[in-house]
Amino acid sequence: MTTAQQILTIAMVVLGTLATRFLPFLLFPSGKPTPKYIEYLGKVLPAAMFGLLVVYCLRNVSPFTGSHGLPELISLAIVAALHSWKRNMLLSIAAGTACYMLLVQLVF
Repeated sequence: MTTAQQILTIAMVVLGTLATRFLPFLLFPSGKPTPKYIEYLGKVLPAAMFGLLVVYCLRNVSPFTGSHGLPELISLAIVAALHSWKRNMLLSIAAGTACYMLLVQLVF
């Protein structure tokens, strides 16, 4: 990249970052009530992202090769049980990831 291209790239990244940081405050000022569709998205998107993450993580699991999907199945069960118990998405994801990594590195 030339120097001009590097400067332009950095400027675009800065502009994109600033736009995503300040745009919500411009669109939804603190004095106005939050639109209903934004509240709806705030309720459904975390669960949708959780489901998307599960599908993404399990997309290449084959029960006919390797460890037959056992590390994934055990980690998925831990995530489901922990999330049902504590209702903390970050804790569930972190525990499932740690369990999977330990199983893959040490057991399977």
